[in-house]
Amino acid sequence: MTADLRHIDTWLFDLDNTLYPAASGFMGEIEKRMTAYVERVTGLPRDEAYALQKKYLADYGLTLGGLVAHHDVDPVDFHTIFHDLPLDILAHDAALLAALERLPGRRLIFTNADDFHARRVLEHLGLTHLFSEIFHIGSADYVPKPSPANMARISADHAIEPAKTAFFEDSERNLAPAAEIGMTTVLVGPHAEASTAAFVDYKTDNLARFLERAQLSKAA
Repeated sequence: MTADLRHIDTWLFDLDNTLYPAASGFMGEIEKRMTAYVERVTGLPRDEAYALQKKYLADYGLTLGGLVAHHDVDPVDFHTIFHDLPLDILAHDAALLAALERLPGRRLIFTNADDFHARRVLEHLGLTHLFSEIFHIGSADYVPKPSPANMARISADHAIEPAKTAFFEDSERNLAPAAEIGMTTVLVGPHAEASTAAFVDYKTDNLARFLERAQLSKAA
C-alpha cells in the first residue's frame, strides 16, 4: 500500500529495531546485557533473571521500571551498561538515508533508550544530521512508552500537532497512545504485517521502501 502522508510535517521515529533491522541482532545483545544486570542486582540464576526481566517489561513497559520499583536501581547507572556495546553489526543503509532525507518538516527520535545510546547509534548509522531532536527516556523522567504521560510530554515539549504527525515504531503497543491523540501510526518490522490492531494505520517490513513510496506534501 502506498501511504498518503501528505498531511504530515512532523516525523517521530523509534530508534532500536526501527531505524535498523531487527535481523541485525543488536537488540539481542542489549537484552543479554539487561539479563546480566538483573542477575547481578537480584542474585537470581540467569534463567530466573531472564523471566523476571520479561515480567518487568510486561508490567512496566520497561525492565528498568521494575528494577527501580522493586530494587532501588539508579536509572542512570542502568543505562551505562549499554554505552560500550559494539556497533559493528549495525550497517549503514543508503536507501533509508535517502528516504529519510526527502521527508518534509521535522524529524525526531522518540526512544526508551537514553541520550548517550541514541546519539551513539545514530552517529554510527550516519543519520545524526537528519534528526533535530532526541526525546529519550531521561526527557520523560524515566516514564517509558507506551505511557500516555510519555506521549503527552513529548507533544508538549516539542509543540507537536498530532494530526500532522506520523509515528514509526517496531512495538505495536507503543503506537496505541499516539493513535488515541490522532497521530498517524506506522508499525515497522518483520512481524508488522501480522498485526490486526485497529490503531495501526500502516504496516511495513521495509522502512526505506515504505518511505520511498509514500505520498508527501513535497520532498525535502
